[in-house]
Amino acid sequence: MAKSQKQFAVNQKSSRRWGKIVLQGHWLRHYPREYLVGDVLAGFIVAVMLVPQGMAYALLAGLPPQVGLYASILPLIIYGLLGSSRALAVGPVAIVSLLVASGIAPLAEAGSAAYLELAIVLALLVGVIQAVMGLVRLGFLVNFLSHPVLAGFTSAAALVIGISQLKHLLGLGTPRLEFFETLSYTAVHLPETNLITLAIGGGSILILLFFKSGLGAQLKRWSVPAGWVLPITKSAPLVIVVLGTGLVWGLGLDQQASVAIVGDVPAGLPPLTLPMLDLALWQKLLPTALVISFVGYMESIAVAKSLASKRRQKVGANQELLALGAANLGAMFTGGFPVTGGFSRSVVNFDAGANSGLASIITAVLIALTVIFLTPVFYFLPQAVLAAIVMVAVAGLVDVKTFRHVWQYNKADAASFVVTFFAVLALGVENGILIGVGLALLLFIWRSSHPHVAVVGRLGDSEIYRNVLRHKVQCWPSVVAVRIDESLYFANCKFLEDTVLGLVADQPEVDHFVLIGTAVNFIDASALETLESLERQLKDAGVQLHLAAIKGPVLDRLRDIGFVAHLGEQFVHLTTHDAMKAIGVVGD
Repeated sequence: MAKSQKQFAVNQKSSRRWGKIVLQGHWLRHYPREYLVGDVLAGFIVAVMLVPQGMAYALLAGLPPQVGLYASILPLIIYGLLGSSRALAVGPVAIVSLLVASGIAPLAEAGSAAYLELAIVLALLVGVIQAVMGLVRLGFLVNFLSHPVLAGFTSAAALVIGISQLKHLLGLGTPRLEFFETLSYTAVHLPETNLITLAIGGGSILILLFFKSGLGAQLKRWSVPAGWVLPITKSAPLVIVVLGTGLVWGLGLDQQASVAIVGDVPAGLPPLTLPMLDLALWQKLLPTALVISFVGYMESIAVAKSLASKRRQKVGANQELLALGAANLGAMFTGGFPVTGGFSRSVVNFDAGANSGLASIITAVLIALTVIFLTPVFYFLPQAVLAAIVMVAVAGLVDVKTFRHVWQYNKADAASFVVTFFAVLALGVENGILIGVGLALLLFIWRSSHPHVAVVGRLGDSEIYRNVLRHKVQCWPSVVAVRIDESLYFANCKFLEDTVLGLVADQPEVDHFVLIGTAVNFIDASALETLESLERQLKDAGVQLHLAAIKGPVLDRLRDIGFVAHLGEQFVHLTTHDAMKAIGVVGD
């Protein structure tokens, strides 16, 4: 067993050497037999979850329910072959579905043929953006989505999604409105609630919550074999689909009580589809596609890395971009809409024992069989059941814990969380996340333009120099030693100049100024000009500038441009202590 697993790992490593475009499907030729049971079990359990979730998320996106199933076949096969994560479960997810709806709703009527065509175009754009980013190794761009911004966005989006499902849960004909308008409309029309629909939806939520939190412990008390606990607890979506469908069909609730049902779901595999060639529409959808590409990738890579670390496996960031891009192109060709890695399904996939991309392929095959043979059974499926699935799935996305933690640590980051959260609720998901990203960038620029600066002194008789405000240190009237804890660039060079000249002005007896660069990784052209100006101004004031502990690459640039030669090699020191010895305030 150990030998086969080692060979499997070697083959995966070898496959990466062929480049990012080559299929990482060598496990198909060197597949350890002992992996099969885990992959089959994981594939089956995820399929049980994904069939009702896929239909529910399609309705959330404003699309017919079968589109969610179409988006759960070819994309899963493609990701299973290309993805670097062995546990990530790709498919429709709530956040992306909401983004699809918000991006397309202004352009076409939900459920119409034009609406579906736009969803296919969106899958194309997302696929191209992610694939190109992976090919040219631009995965780092997602770092502009800071964790507080992403947490604020997902928390608000979860509320938007939950409120959007109230109409199905209550049996109301609520039109598509913004968040606060939906709340107001629902409150006004609450007396019109269909109590039978509410009972079905509320009962479904209770069953989902019981399976999620209470059933596992109960099964263990009943001495149910451990291998059966996970499949049983994760079968809740299937259970409520069967119960809800049977109840409506058996009692005729669609006719007797006006319970809204899914209706006809076309049978058969998805048709081959191609996007419409309308550059004007493509341009309108591009902002939505960019947001989906970034948010979808962030969700996927975070889950993939978290699960991989538990088994000491690696996930390739750019390979994941390429795989997700290819999966979205697969969705485009099969009448689907944008997909990404889902958190809950991936955790289930991992816990069920998924060992390779075969689990994803098995899930796709089972969903394909469902589309071919089982779609007639969904006719009487209540929409309230699908709404319950969505609401329970997104309830965990409201991240109060992160807000509390960030608030305690850094109020500015907490502000970006709060601003993003309320911007999403008030202005919509796309505008909200753009405002959040913009605020996070402004905070970064402000922080880096006001770097931490420490005047340092000698700690005892050591060669260690520390902040005079934090430690009892030795200083000298003729020397000021300053450590700047940030790279120097155009936004903070003025701050550096004002700080240095201010310190010198406050201490007329100073003859030497030591600039310590242990935290300086880069000096741009504007900062170089500031250093040159500082050197002249200090010399005019009778003060000699010294550089200490400058990193090699930074010092190389200063030498190449001639700054070191102008300053004098004797005034550039390896350490702060060397600078003090050269000045003569400390001995050897």
